[in-house]
Amino acid sequence: MDHILSIVLFTPLAGLLVLLLLPSSNVRAIKLWANITAFLGFLVSLPLALQFDSTKDYQFEEKAQWIPTLGANYHLGIDGFSMLLVMLTTVIGFLAILSSWNAIHSRLKEYYAFFLILQTGMLGVFMSLDFLLFFVFWETVLVPMYFIIAIWGGPRRGYASMKFMIYTLAGSVLLFLGILALYYQHLYQFQMPSFEISELLRTKVPGNMQWWIFWAFFAGFAVKVPMFPFHTWLPDAHTEAPTAGSVVLASVLLKMGTYGFLRFSLPLLPDSAKNPVIINAMGILSLIGIVYGALACLMQKDWKKLVAYSSVSHLGFCTLGIFSLNPAGISGSILQQINHGISTGMLFLIVGVVYERRHTREISAYGGLVKVMPVFTMIFLLAALSSMGMPPLNGFIGELTILGGAYHMSLNWAIWAGLGIALGASYLLRLIQRTMLGEVKEKNSLLQDLSWREIAVFAPLIAWAFWIGMNPQPYFRVLERPVAQIVERVKPGYYAQQHLRNPLDAPSLAAPSAPVAALRP
Repeated sequence: MDHILSIVLFTPLAGLLVLLLLPSSNVRAIKLWANITAFLGFLVSLPLALQFDSTKDYQFEEKAQWIPTLGANYHLGIDGFSMLLVMLTTVIGFLAILSSWNAIHSRLKEYYAFFLILQTGMLGVFMSLDFLLFFVFWETVLVPMYFIIAIWGGPRRGYASMKFMIYTLAGSVLLFLGILALYYQHLYQFQMPSFEISELLRTKVPGNMQWWIFWAFFAGFAVKVPMFPFHTWLPDAHTEAPTAGSVVLASVLLKMGTYGFLRFSLPLLPDSAKNPVIINAMGILSLIGIVYGALACLMQKDWKKLVAYSSVSHLGFCTLGIFSLNPAGISGSILQQINHGISTGMLFLIVGVVYERRHTREISAYGGLVKVMPVFTMIFLLAALSSMGMPPLNGFIGELTILGGAYHMSLNWAIWAGLGIALGASYLLRLIQRTMLGEVKEKNSLLQDLSWREIAVFAPLIAWAFWIGMNPQPYFRVLERPVAQIVERVKPGYYAQQHLRNPLDAPSLAAPSAPVAALRP
């Protein structure tokens, strides 16, 4: 299908134009149309997964001139990594909007309008093959999320939204300075302006400049992840945002940071990426985030803030896998990004369900919910098991692969990461015990179990979690080629050396398939 990426990208905006024509007084029509648009956004993205060829590089490419004098183009394309994130975005976007049916009661048209703009911005980030176009979509995402938190958030929404904007905008300024430095270095070498990623890959950046550009990129991507110590905006933003905002923020927006490291920092700046100082710094920050985030979860009294801090811990595993700089670590990191979007998205939806019924997030206010909400309890248990990495659910595959990659880099990395997994199980099991078990408190005795609409929100995520957990091979197959290209870019000859060491061994899960052999020297 021609222009399929543009269709997927702009379907939310097309729906927005119709939404703006609906009268604000017709609440039901606004809700129905917003949900229809989000569902159509998911449907038009399905051909990307169904027609994707894991033996090829960027697919479904579209290119047109945008700002010729600057060398900027409207250039879209996806590989295996970005295809998975695009599908995650369309699924989560639809489910987040569906979950808002009874949660939002004021300024509905504006609420859904901001979500549709947000959806386009996130999709654009994962599709862009032009660095300037990428940055435009990167910045576009900030505006709707700011207003979603500031208008429909909790009591401290003003503080949380401003903190979110300041942190992410400061990181974006430094990121843009790094992009400009790389752009002018390419212009100096080739006498031709270009923001094309394929062109920038040809640029030979001097070691000292590469070092500074790496840290400029780091500022933008680390804040978005967020890595320790740039994480402090996240618990406030999650806690004050409406449920759907928290779901999209955790499941998709945070992946923009890890995507940036893999798409730009490692391939464009390979000498800095494998610098021992940078590797050790990234490993230490990741491990601190893993352990600190888990310990912070154990101390929380607010259910939603606990889930927010769990993201700090889980995203630490993703960055640890990235900077293991080996196929197992990187492929595990990418898969774990999808896993985190599924499991943490479910956990935030679960908090939203109980908050709509009790209007409190205090963990101590609950207890014995299994007796009055058995279906809800079963879904919560599955989401918690997915998050803590128990087989046969998705989290187990991602964490196991990351641990393998971390072990090959450093035994200490694997030990501390293992401690983080144990702590993760501790805070989630403790949360289940305090909320689901025990005696039913009087205020909880009349709570209604999940409605069919709420079950419909959870069902796709649960099915997806079991699919990855029981049959992860298709995902690793899709990731073979992009992971191999990243590893070979940072460590030229890596696969050739592995073959010489173990010529009779079968390929690992993340090893390149035959078409990737061209990458080997």
